[in-house]
Amino acid sequence: MIEANELEQAVAALRAGGVIAYPTEAVWGLGCDPDDEQALARLLRLKARDPAKGVILVAANIDQFAPWLEGLPVALHAPLAASWPGPATWLVPDNGRARALVRGDHDRVALRVSDHPLVVALCETFGGPVVSTSANRAGEPPAMSAEQIRATFGDELDAVLDGPLGGLARPSTIRDLVTGRVLRS
Repeated sequence: MIEANELEQAVAALRAGGVIAYPTEAVWGLGCDPDDEQALARLLRLKARDPAKGVILVAANIDQFAPWLEGLPVALHAPLAASWPGPATWLVPDNGRARALVRGDHDRVALRVSDHPLVVALCETFGGPVVSTSANRAGEPPAMSAEQIRATFGDELDAVLDGPLGGLARPSTIRDLVTGRVLRS
């Protein structure tokens, strides 16, 4: 059960440009507002992540990705609709909507519609997608619990939205929408 107060605190932190931690389908994630350049830069610094790599955006439903999917050929919508919600991350051609730190050095943006109840509630309450990248420092294994989050990041985060992981053994599959190539299985 999601604590309403904890959810509101996490959303308030996102809206204030903060970085939060929350459980996803397989590992804990770090998130921020994907339109806040300072929050994106701070998240990447916390992780010591190379900005060239980019990050994943996660949403409650496909409609929240409408601005990122604008101009996408209709035929390419079918694989998205068939696999979402669920553990499928798609690399979608960037139509100019994604921030540079979200894309990294790529011409695609990574999108996933989650079926994790806490992630769905977070995105619904926030009113749009949030960044979802594994909660860890570069080169370290991702956190699997709130305790590991606190041990790794201490008070560097603005909110921790506690809850259970989604039960998957590994993070989502990443596939290129145009070529079908699997980048992570």
